[in-house]
Amino acid sequence: MEAELKKILAQRHKRQIVDESRVPSAVLVPIFKKEGEYHIVFIKRTETVKVHKGQISFPGGNRDAQDKTLLDTALREATEEIGLRIRDVKVLGELDDEATTTSNYIVTPFVAMIPWPYRFKKSKTEVDEIIKIPVTALLRRDSLKPATEVLDGKTVDSYRYYYRGKVIWGATARILNKLLDMISRAMPQKTD
Repeated sequence: MEAELKKILAQRHKRQIVDESRVPSAVLVPIFKKEGEYHIVFIKRTETVKVHKGQISFPGGNRDAQDKTLLDTALREATEEIGLRIRDVKVLGELDDEATTTSNYIVTPFVAMIPWPYRFKKSKTEVDEIIKIPVTALLRRDSLKPATEVLDGKTVDSYRYYYRGKVIWGATARILNKLLDMISRAMPQKTD
């Protein structure tokens, strides 16, 4: 799946959002293979962070002055938030930009493979929990519910993903939906 997903990401036209009124940010979408099954890493943010309190997201944050690129931002934030070493990350490509609805960010997502097993080290101030979800669980029809959100005064289609009492929504769910569509093409499989 890794090579096929990298090929799909490279061959598509990335949708970029240009909006000077929004804060540029980036996330890393870490994927690993455990016992023949792919998993995606998410974080649950603490209640003490400035924005997105208690939300499930990918490791990431806003671009700092020292970040030369948004990929640098995603890698730096993944290191700070979950202890992911840059040398352990194999970037496969970039997904479409997404705008957040509860804050003023443009999020650029980078998809990456990481080794397994991995000794994560979560930031006590930013990360309440590191969550690892099997791709097959996210592809189950009963895990996905359509939703809507309001973005810049307009209603937009969105999603909610449910897994063991956890809810993934907002920009994270929209990013995840696009990734799962690509994974389905890269690794056709039967879903419930």
